[in-house]
Amino acid sequence: MNASDAASNRLCVLIDADNAQPAITEGLLSEVAKYGVASVKRIYGDWTTPSLSGWKSVLLEYSIQPVQQFRYTVGKNATDSAMIIDAMDLLYTQRFDGFCLVSSDSDFTRLASRIREEGLLVYGFGEKKTPKAFVSACDKFIFTEVLRFQENAEPVVKPKTANELKRDTKLVALLRNALEAASDESGWAHLGAVGSNIAKQAPEFDPRNYGFGKLGQLAAATKLFDMDERVQSDGRSKSIYIRDKRNKPKK
Repeated sequence: MNASDAASNRLCVLIDADNAQPAITEGLLSEVAKYGVASVKRIYGDWTTPSLSGWKSVLLEYSIQPVQQFRYTVGKNATDSAMIIDAMDLLYTQRFDGFCLVSSDSDFTRLASRIREEGLLVYGFGEKKTPKAFVSACDKFIFTEVLRFQENAEPVVKPKTANELKRDTKLVALLRNALEAASDESGWAHLGAVGSNIAKQAPEFDPRNYGFGKLGQLAAATKLFDMDERVQSDGRSKSIYIRDKRNKPKK
């Protein structure tokens, strides 16, 4: 899917107020805009409880529709059920191209899987504590920690050093495996193809989790790869290619 196709996608944004924080709202909606148009924005919770008071001004500012769900029994989360029922009702209208599920709760794992079974995209948003099952059930999962910003507008996650990145064996293996799958006989691969391969393997992968805004910046920071910016055939646009330094021809 190219950028123009993604921009026209109609998305349904459903937020579990009990498992999300108002501070992420601006970053959340900015992130959603990368994948399409938020045609529906709903948030679920018991709005009679003081714990959700911080959301009220945010809902007005960003035109998010609150859905009231009383807690009938202590210890039982009726909010999840209401959100799941609404999601299925919206799914059956066949008006949307994808869903954005905002929660760190594993209860939405089956919902994400069911939506994908219908051929729709599912973008998950939750904290790093989100169970792996829910993360894996989504096409892409964004940790909300990277959506928070400090007062000086600097990202909360500080860039990791080359040594820290090299010691992350899971990250290194993910980058190298994706590169190998996308590379030509010379060992070079288009960075975009590498990124697409990574997304298929790890929905939760995001360069911002390591303090970098782009995949190319992260790959370069590891100092494990050669990077090459090439001018395309049109003479104007440029593309980045990447190669594992271990495959560099010996002189």
